[in-house]
Amino acid sequence: MTTNISRASAVSAVALCAALAACKGGEQKAAGSESTAAVTNAAGNAAGNAATTATGPLVYVSDEDGHSVTVIDSRTDSVVRTINPGQRPRGVRLMPDGKTLVVAVSGSPKGGPGVDESKLPPPDRSKDGIALVDLATDSVRRLQGGHDPENFDITPDGKFIYVSNEDAGTATVLDVPTGNIVATIKVGAEPEGVKVTPDGKEMWVTSEGRGTVTVINVANNKVVATVKAGKRPRSLVFTPDGAKAYVPAEVGGDVTVVNAKNYKVLKTIKVTSPDAKPMGSAISPDGKFVYISNGRGGTVSVISTAADSIVTNIPVGKRPWGIGVMPDGKTLWTANGPGNDVSVVDLATNSVLKHIPAGKSPWGIAISQ
Repeated sequence: MTTNISRASAVSAVALCAALAACKGGEQKAAGSESTAAVTNAAGNAAGNAATTATGPLVYVSDEDGHSVTVIDSRTDSVVRTINPGQRPRGVRLMPDGKTLVVAVSGSPKGGPGVDESKLPPPDRSKDGIALVDLATDSVRRLQGGHDPENFDITPDGKFIYVSNEDAGTATVLDVPTGNIVATIKVGAEPEGVKVTPDGKEMWVTSEGRGTVTVINVANNKVVATVKAGKRPRSLVFTPDGAKAYVPAEVGGDVTVVNAKNYKVLKTIKVTSPDAKPMGSAISPDGKFVYISNGRGGTVSVISTAADSIVTNIPVGKRPWGIGVMPDGKTLWTANGPGNDVSVVDLATNSVLKHIPAGKSPWGIAISQ
């Protein structure tokens, strides 16, 4: 309560200053127009931040073609602001303390199905990086993470970020306080999915080109295992106890279940939804269900972790990729790229409650606590 009051007071004070500045003579106003604009923007940001802090949880949607992040208040299902982290944002997560939004941005041109990549313009490496957005001010600090960073995960203490660099076939380890690269690890061609184990001791990285998952010891950044997955694995998720990992494979049309303690494949689950291209993955807070977004199939498959089998497929929208579950486990959110929206799914009935416009080509989803 005190925090919100103080923020409101600050906003009022800034607005008063802007009003006083606007009342000055024409010559003085023209001379101070840049400063006045800065004050007005600060007032708007402060007001927006105070408003979004008072609500929540918030859903952050990276818009790959819109070069922005759309912020949605889950209580009202309305867009409350837009953040500009850099070019072509894809992977998106929150720091453990929830105060900083982390976004992978890229200077590589967009490829994908039906694109002749030989005719694309050269990449602009100056735009590659990991953007750290201070959610109190929307100020951006960018770390250089490698060539074409696509996705990443963060150690539980918030000190290190592991980045998959699609064009380089490596994972880069960034020291957050210093911004330095402390390690570069070969993980196979076209790495994408990155996920830290629940105990924080290992980081797993998928290789689309090699069809594997590389397991990295966080303590020394050494590779400890390589696990065979399906064709073109896109992401992965762990059960809360860290016992199992689920790895969806886009081209294989399946999900590999791995014993996360001995790195042995337990089962391969064939996704039965028509035209399914398994991509994103999320898990319910209680660990009972894994949710897989199926890209061009337009569905989400629900997997029972007790039986390691699909219990239903939910139609959600056009080419769902990014996926996340609310902290209370009641709703699921998907980013539907070509649909330019997100779907909100009621997990009690496994049905879509609504579609919310969310920028241009929504890619990833992060949900605050």
